[in-house]
Amino acid sequence: MPDTTAPAALDPVLDHIDATLPEALDRLMALLRIPSISTDPVYAPDCARAADWLVAELRALGAEAAAHPTPGHPMVVGHLPGRGPRVLFYGHYDVQPVDPLDLWHRPPFEPEVQDTTAGRVIRGRGACDDKGQLMTFLTACRAWKAVNGPLPMEVVFFFEGEEESGSPSLIPFLEAHREMLGAELALICDTGLFDDRAPAIITSLRGLAGIEVTLTGADRDLHSGGFGGPAANPIRVLSKVLAGLHDDTGRVTLPGFYAGVPEVTADQLASWDALGFDAEGFLGSVGLSHPAGEDGRRVLEMLWSRPTCEINGITGGYTGAGFKTVLPSQASAKISFRLVGDQDPDAILAALRAYVEASVPEDVDVTFEDFGAAPASVMNTAHPAFAAARAALSDEWGMDAAFTGAGGSIPVAGYFQSILGMDSMLIGFGKTDDGIHSPNEKYDVESFRKGARSWARIFDRLRG
Repeated sequence: MPDTTAPAALDPVLDHIDATLPEALDRLMALLRIPSISTDPVYAPDCARAADWLVAELRALGAEAAAHPTPGHPMVVGHLPGRGPRVLFYGHYDVQPVDPLDLWHRPPFEPEVQDTTAGRVIRGRGACDDKGQLMTFLTACRAWKAVNGPLPMEVVFFFEGEEESGSPSLIPFLEAHREMLGAELALICDTGLFDDRAPAIITSLRGLAGIEVTLTGADRDLHSGGFGGPAANPIRVLSKVLAGLHDDTGRVTLPGFYAGVPEVTADQLASWDALGFDAEGFLGSVGLSHPAGEDGRRVLEMLWSRPTCEINGITGGYTGAGFKTVLPSQASAKISFRLVGDQDPDAILAALRAYVEASVPEDVDVTFEDFGAAPASVMNTAHPAFAAARAALSDEWGMDAAFTGAGGSIPVAGYFQSILGMDSMLIGFGKTDDGIHSPNEKYDVESFRKGARSWARIFDRLRG
């Protein structure tokens, strides 16, 4: 038993993490074997089983824990007393579907540790997103308790089961359990290393709004020889509408789109330039060579501080093998917006609807389907925990940790701000080649090990 009267020691905790790494990987493998796919109702029992597995894991740590039912999948909440400030740790236990299954080199829910030319990796659905990342924190908690007894902070654990399916139960749950979940700060482990090499704390996240536009012309598909010319073609109309969303400089043309978009300060740009980001390599890794966004903007600036309007999918007409001379009755497009600053996602979706409705001719009807909207969020890095965590990460990784932005969206961080009134530190250890949401997802064993060690160092720094 640890001597809880002695001063807490960090080095023995780090040694314990290294010595017990095989057991920690075994626990992760047990969680990865549960096919907790939240989008498919067939897997609802497996989502419940994953929630129960985490409840048991938290109780083994000495936490009070329970799976709370929702209209969807359970929310797992645990509480572990400690000697310092109260923090909330968030992760999600649900995973993406595994299609296309034939591209997996092994069954996605039969995980294993593999030796590769780039080192040992954990292979399986959820290995990185987010079960492996979630388990780095629990591994650090287990090691700290084994060595020092109580944690140097009070921890509320909050594990969601619907993150990969739009989090429909999240907002009502947060609103109904403010007191149970409230804390000084949230910790989120669902991100990655900067440029696959340096530890990072994400301090800003772009917001997200999505919508599908469907145009309908004739009441049936038409023969293009018999009706081509006089009949409205929804694909042609839609193409013109979509082309008008951007001007020749890459700026979005919707009225009021840039309201609330701040300009990045010279100091911030200089700090990003100092990160040594390889823009050519970033694009080259996916077979591209030239930035395609707004003229005159750096790649990191476009990713972290500028809003976007992107067309994510277009359907209409005949798309099968061969050729079919048809004028389609319908055409549709899925459009998403990544938002920054104080942009209002609802106002932007309203502007998009107004633009489309004003652009379609007579005989073409338009309908819309919304897919959710969340504003951008920016964290207050003046909170002393940010400097403490930055120093802890720098110590573990042997290089300065970076404060970075994120091109993606993690809406829960914004909800923690707006509903629970607390900022989040987003710290993760994934890499761009981890293949999250793709076949053959993996998580480096070294990312898992150093992730757990990083959290232990953060514990040590946060206790003052």
